[in-house]
Amino acid sequence: MIPEIGHFAIVVALIIAVIQALLPLVGATIGNIRWMNVAKPAAVTQFFFMALAFACLAYSFATNDFTVKYVAGHSNTYLPLGFKLSAVWGGHEGSLLLWGLTLSGWTFAVALRSQQLPREMLARVLGVLGLVAIGFYSFLLFTSNPFERLLPNFPVDGADLNPLLQDFGLIIHPPMLYMGYVGFAVVFAFAVAGLMGGRLDSAWARWSRPWTTASWCFLTVGISLGSWWAYYELGWGGWWFWDPVENASFMPWLSGTALMHSLAVTDKRGVFKSWTVLLAIVTFSLSLLGTFLVRSGVLTSVHAFASDPERGFFILTFLFLVTGGSLLLFAIRAPGLKTESEFTGVSREIFLLANNIALILATVIVLMGTLFPIFFDVLGLEKISVGAPYFNAMFAPLAIGVLILMGVGPLVNWKRFQLSRIVTPLLIGALSSVVLAFIGLSLVDATLSLWVCLAAIASAWVVVLILQDLYRKVKTAKQGVLAGFRRLSRSYKGMVVAHIGLVTTIVGITIVATQDVEKDVRMRAGDTVSIGDYEFRLQGVEEVQGPNYTAQQGTVFVYEDGEMLTQLRPEKRHYWVQRNTMTEAAIDPGFSRDIYVALGEPLGDGSWAVRIYFKPLIRWVWGGGVIMALGGLLAMSDRRYRLKVKNRIAVGVGALSRG
Repeated sequence: MIPEIGHFAIVVALIIAVIQALLPLVGATIGNIRWMNVAKPAAVTQFFFMALAFACLAYSFATNDFTVKYVAGHSNTYLPLGFKLSAVWGGHEGSLLLWGLTLSGWTFAVALRSQQLPREMLARVLGVLGLVAIGFYSFLLFTSNPFERLLPNFPVDGADLNPLLQDFGLIIHPPMLYMGYVGFAVVFAFAVAGLMGGRLDSAWARWSRPWTTASWCFLTVGISLGSWWAYYELGWGGWWFWDPVENASFMPWLSGTALMHSLAVTDKRGVFKSWTVLLAIVTFSLSLLGTFLVRSGVLTSVHAFASDPERGFFILTFLFLVTGGSLLLFAIRAPGLKTESEFTGVSREIFLLANNIALILATVIVLMGTLFPIFFDVLGLEKISVGAPYFNAMFAPLAIGVLILMGVGPLVNWKRFQLSRIVTPLLIGALSSVVLAFIGLSLVDATLSLWVCLAAIASAWVVVLILQDLYRKVKTAKQGVLAGFRRLSRSYKGMVVAHIGLVTTIVGITIVATQDVEKDVRMRAGDTVSIGDYEFRLQGVEEVQGPNYTAQQGTVFVYEDGEMLTQLRPEKRHYWVQRNTMTEAAIDPGFSRDIYVALGEPLGDGSWAVRIYFKPLIRWVWGGGVIMALGGLLAMSDRRYRLKVKNRIAVGVGALSRG
């Protein structure tokens, strides 16, 4: 009965989505207030029914209801309760239900936090979100029903969850990633609503900015969590592989970063309107493309959910409708978009535009590297493989260029500026950056190469120029530097924190990608291996029991300078139901390095294959992502936008009443 309630809830949510899409959009077109007022209650009700459907599927997993096909394929009576609940989104159908719930949640949030929006704008935004919801709910019901029954012949036990997914990472990574993916639907809805109503001014940009920043923060944390999960779970010691599914989340992050900066320019100066709207459309389209890549079966990846061409065709059709329809509307409306102000050749606007172009070029590079092998395969041509050498060679120069622009941009004023005013700060920044970079590289004992030096100098350049800009802004305060810092807006502080986070990540990537040490060795109990200042001794391997697996667990003592540092216990797990063998690495984390040990296969005569890594600054890669997200949250907490928007609306209403 519970699965039928869940299925019925999705059906009702689809019907409500149709109402939410049609009545408010038509009402906004013909000026019917009653129809426009349907948008809010429809959004709230839709969220309630999607939450009910999700709760029904979670209940089916918790109670081992193997009459539900999806539960039987992704759970087992031995599976711990925490993994049973996270298995709700551990497969294709459940992940789509999570997507639908997330979309309804974002729609509910827009309805809840929309007091400052004009009625017509809100009706159009919620109406567009309703159109997007129709596509996903139809996908759920007609191709990916998570409540399909196995009656009367159902298994007495389930096939178990993929052992790769029986991890804490499954609990937090997909929901965080989907919050970012789906959140860009809100930004897309604001863009389309603005095109429909012909209102793409500074107020529109200010309404869109918090939603864009929130989505970007979630996606940033989601990507960082995915990298961290792959690092410790797969046993390869890697944190990024330029895998097609990893690229699928990276592309909307790049274009979303460009969108955030473009919205800032539109908000402050009323320019780049067409560019901003186009970026909003592209970013959400890339999110949909990621869904297609993961679920269509056109690529092979440890991250892919499904390999059903029918499902892939449905998503591809939906992608063409969403992208094609919005681009057609853009083509019709774009010629009427007018710039509200002007700027000269040297200004902050130009630097932000150059930054955006670099980010979009980076997106195109990743897109080409991801899709070219697919195109060659579809056309029946020779199969090609695009790997890390292509991405690294093409991406690294652009990343350094972005850092250089990111350092200079905040020093330049809006509208017009004379570069001669910052010649001295730039010279000081350049000299300081070179000195700091080589001091830092010597501290981590890095092997110098051209790209390592360039990345280190560019990273130091950003930090030095940020500090100079901070000092320039706070030194004029009469009450002192601290008072001057407090006076700075939260949006500016958030920008500074986010830029520091990006620098932290790039430094971590540069050092770990070029300075890590790896050894594959054969070890028996009592054998010792040295890496740098560390000595690893295998004490032995014993069998241990888990809730649904048996494991061979090694004990490795790690010594530093002759003194015992830690004990590591890597495992080779054998899962009973799926009969899969998984490697569980043991890691000693640190601020400046990780020590990573993975147990391989038994080699006979009591010997084991053991893989040992030394990973310098690896935590900086994910720590930088967290810092970036914190910077975004800090910027979102700046209440100036909402106050200004309310004031503008109040002024407009007052003017109309006086007229």
